[in-house]
Amino acid sequence: MTKPIIVLVTPQLGQNIGKAARGMLNFGLTELRLIAPRDGWPNPEAGPAASGADIVLEKAQVFETTKDALADCNLVYASTVRRREQVMPVVGPDEMADEIHALPQGRAAILFGPERSGLEAEDVSLADKIVTVPINPEFGSLNLAQAVILLSYEWSRRADAGLEKPTAKDLEPPATKIELDSLVDHLNRALDEKGYFFPPERTEATQQTLRSILTKPGWSERELKALHGVIRALSKG
Repeated sequence: MTKPIIVLVTPQLGQNIGKAARGMLNFGLTELRLIAPRDGWPNPEAGPAASGADIVLEKAQVFETTKDALADCNLVYASTVRRREQVMPVVGPDEMADEIHALPQGRAAILFGPERSGLEAEDVSLADKIVTVPINPEFGSLNLAQAVILLSYEWSRRADAGLEKPTAKDLEPPATKIELDSLVDHLNRALDEKGYFFPPERTEATQQTLRSILTKPGWSERELKALHGVIRALSKG
């Protein structure tokens, strides 16, 4: 499994580096390379912003130039908007993730530019492809950490990254039919005591409607117990 290297070109704020590291580790990525960080490295503001992603920051490598940082890479993507003067393949995050996953051997990297200006043309020219995302044309501003998170997530979806995914067993088991019948009967008795069913000839139809309403949500046993408590409390009044 090829894990992409995240390369930040001249990042400006330590907080943004930390947030990017946090996003990386969320999706199983740990290799971070920094090119000439504006405020030097290590940066005391990065740690708190990383919120526990210390392994990413501790392993981070610093390079003077983009060319040096990419020297051992076989496949490089520049995260940017395509410029007219650049003749380079452009792919979406899903295509990028598929191509990295299919890389038989070697190393892949994703380049991200400075917070304010993005990647310069010189840096983009060192990449094999541009990766860009469909975005609101009237507001196309992603901050550095958001961009890293988005592309890291897309890679993780297509890789066996060992990430925890919600499963059906995490959900509460649905209540049984007898438990649902008990709730319906309880509600019918409480409503009958309050004279709700009127006229009498419409009682059965109204009760069927109530049963249909109560059946739709797929209640769990715990939720039905809570509803029983609500009915008891209202009945006391």
